[in-house]
Amino acid sequence: MSLQYHDPRAAQPTLAAPYRLGADFSQAVTVGLLANGFPGSVEFLDALEMALGAALPTAHFKRYNKGNPSIPASAELLAAMQAECDAVASAYGH
Repeated sequence: MSLQYHDPRAAQPTLAAPYRLGADFSQAVTVGLLANGFPGSVEFLDALEMALGAALPTAHFKRYNKGNPSIPASAELLAAMQAECDAVASAYGH
């Protein structure tokens, strides 16, 4: 039996496409913080809110929690975040 080795790299690397953030943090913004339901995700967002709040004094924070890490966020939750927030950060716990 012979061994074959395969190079896992792509033939041509995919180039990064630069993009601009959609929120203007120089003015008042609402930042959504989405916990995914894993243990520790809410506590991580507590720390993230403190750090972002210090760096972005005009930011207001709104909390969301999808409650179950094994399912996607519902259409209703996504619609609420889109309607109520200028930016959203999600957190994975463990």
